[in-house]
Amino acid sequence: MPVITYRDALGQALREEMQRDDRVFLMGEEVGVYNGAYKVSKGLLQEFGEMRVVDTPITELGFAGVGVGAAMVGLRPVIEFMTWNFALLAIDQVVNAAAKMLYMSGGQYNVPIVFRGPNGAALQLSAQHSQAWESWLAYIPGLKVVTPGTPYDAKGLLKAAIRDDNPVCFLEGEMLYNTKGEVPEEEYVIPLGKAELKREGDHATIVTNGKMVLVAMQAADQLAKEGIRIDVVDLRTVRPMDVDAIRASVTKTNRCVVLEEGWEYCGIGAQVVDYVQRDCFDQLDAPVIRVHQADVPMPYAKTLEKSAKPDLAKAIAAVKKVMYID
Repeated sequence: MPVITYRDALGQALREEMQRDDRVFLMGEEVGVYNGAYKVSKGLLQEFGEMRVVDTPITELGFAGVGVGAAMVGLRPVIEFMTWNFALLAIDQVVNAAAKMLYMSGGQYNVPIVFRGPNGAALQLSAQHSQAWESWLAYIPGLKVVTPGTPYDAKGLLKAAIRDDNPVCFLEGEMLYNTKGEVPEEEYVIPLGKAELKREGDHATIVTNGKMVLVAMQAADQLAKEGIRIDVVDLRTVRPMDVDAIRASVTKTNRCVVLEEGWEYCGIGAQVVDYVQRDCFDQLDAPVIRVHQADVPMPYAKTLEKSAKPDLAKAIAAVKKVMYID
């Protein structure tokens, strides 16, 4: 199986879906001539032309709204935000238009649109460019929220998102674009709302998503050297959330750690813990522990930034705590 980058996996998904369906088009800042801020759309302008790869001014609210209108009349737009932090300027179109249109129109208007772009912290981009947005968006009925953590998942989930008849927020880990993984050459699509068991064990469960999948896998590898076997459940889609996958793993291991990139307060992990305590309470041998970003705006200083982020050491410590290992 070919090994390609997360960036190229996303590019393949866009190209294949644009070839398959001429209603699909890409729009956003620098997606055309510049090949995308993170080079995801490399070569698409040359292949599909300016009508289907549309460079825009720096007007997130404007081009998000154009995308919603296009989706309402039968096209399938993919709207790229240079970063989800900038999407705050377009949140009215995402939340008040795209998410609610099907309901408010009495089922007359589907909005098959994908809002996509980099999410979460990178390296020293400071507070306004480092926020993990999945919990903000997952709060909204009418939106689907997808957070792929590997190149394989990135391609299969983006293809599914483009084909979906509902608005999908597709959050790409900003530090994942250069990561590599196996991606098959043949056609495949990963259903939205289905988690994957990335690693199998029986001592404890780590529930995670997005960029933190890599950290969870590293933790599982390191803990395996100490004889501790970990289930790693990658949610992949956080709305809808695959509660059955969480329940199956926690029922088996009886211990759960939630590893998330965002803040603790009202985060995705809080939703996971709610499911676990309601559905798996009698199976738990220890309280659920969450590993998350510190409750501060992301610092710029390198040492402070490192301290604020969830990381491998914090994940391992949490697993050992739920196993009552000093």
